Amino acid sequence: MQPELRHLRYLLAVAEHANFTRAAEELRIAQPTLSQQIKQLEKAIGVRLLDRTGRTVRLTDAGETYARYARRALRDLAAGERAVLDVRDLSRGHLRIAATPTFTAYLTGPLVAAFHTRHPGITVEVRELPQDRIEAELLADRLDLGIAFDGVHLPGIEPTALFTETLGLVVGPSHPYAGREEPLPVDELTDRPLALLSEDFATRRHIDAYLAEHRVRPRIAVEANSLGALTEIVRSTALATVLPDAVIRDHPRLTPVPLSPALPSRGVSLLARASGYRSAAAHAFTEMAVGWEETARGQPIG
Repeated sequence: MQPELRHLRYLLAVAEHANFTRAAEELRIAQPTLSQQIKQLEKAIGVRLLDRTGRTVRLTDAGETYARYARRALRDLAAGERAVLDVRDLSRGHLRIAATPTFTAYLTGPLVAAFHTRHPGITVEVRELPQDRIEAELLADRLDLGIAFDGVHLPGIEPTALFTETLGLVVGPSHPYAGREEPLPVDELTDRPLALLSEDFATRRHIDAYLAEHRVRPRIAVEANSLGALTEIVRSTALATVLPDAVIRDHPRLTPVPLSPALPSRGVSLLARASGYRSAAAHAFTEMAVGWEETARGQPIG
């Protein structure tokens, strides 16, 4: 008997749950049936794949090796199915995208909206994830594209440069710095109350590194886990914050204050799996995203 695809799925489910009962529930088959199918697989390849002697079920060394190839085979099969269903005229299809939270406020929504207007037959799935999760999901073929910052990427991740993001100090109308045109020395932020994104954000880590480099310790009065909440807090209080310039453009009641030295800019990239199948929809979205900076300035994409 040759192993079948269902055997691979059954083995991976048991390995993931380390339990036959929970794996059977997920697969919606009876536990005795699942156990019998795994035994058939072990008999077919002539090696024990699961260690059933402890409290939990775990892969043997041979099972770990076989499972690695099983995952790869199922990923390749899924990619093949998408390739067959891919329609080159973009009249239908599916696109899976994720972005780091900072981009949700000013980039992901407009990009997806523009893409939908051009290609209404393409179903787009959008997720918000930390950058390390985006790269892991791309490698596991659970995403087609990711929007994230430049930097060191996991092996197998291919970045496409999009644009350079700049950040600056921002205040509301009631802040003493509102209307200031002369650059503010960064050391004047020492002990100043700030409202910043939480430490879960890559943007916050970027800000913290800048402040630490200049030995500035502001007083963090408010931490927010969304850009929407942060902009409302700053607009309504005498707290300052740091935001991408693109976010400031969408909030006329927020005023940028130049800092000296300025915060370092950072590159934004579209990430994809280097060796993965790239659908027509993914190619079209990439082309649109690469031209996004010109679009944001009101210039048409070629």
